[in-house]
Amino acid sequence: MTGVPRQPRFDLVDHDGRRVSEGDYRGSHVILFFGFTNCAMVCPRALARLTDVLDRLGPAADRIRPLYVTVDPERDTPAVMKEYLARTAPRFTGLTGTPEQIAAVRSAFRVFARRVEDPDAPDGYTMPHTAITYVLGPDGRFLTHVGDAVPAAEVAQRIRELLEASPTGAPAGQ
Repeated sequence: MTGVPRQPRFDLVDHDGRRVSEGDYRGSHVILFFGFTNCAMVCPRALARLTDVLDRLGPAADRIRPLYVTVDPERDTPAVMKEYLARTAPRFTGLTGTPEQIAAVRSAFRVFARRVEDPDAPDGYTMPHTAITYVLGPDGRFLTHVGDAVPAAEVAQRIRELLEASPTGAPAGQ
């Protein structure tokens, strides 16, 4: 379907400046969305929808680590990601890295993104990108993906079913 490897790998930096890999999130389900902090519409809408999903899951959301991976590492430093997510989606951890690291994680998840010059955008460019949410299991394996147009209630139900099928995931942060 998406062509995502069974166990996608990444080596990035979180919004607190710590080096992280997919292994740091083992034991929890992961929802992962790619975007950028200067996105005018798609990313804020997606983060709001995913926050709604987490709210709908109630206490079960404690078993999920929500990650927001930049497609714009030139602008999205750890500090920029942290400040942006504190305002828009405080449950999410922002991930960034070098352009090469971001290219590698984009490739692993088969995410399209490209710089498009736009004189009306901040810094004169924007970054059209894939708008898909990826879900990984507590063992780091790719479980499914969800398109941007799927309503929050349906996404929450799908994730709830995945959580019920894999009850061994530890609470997030453990």
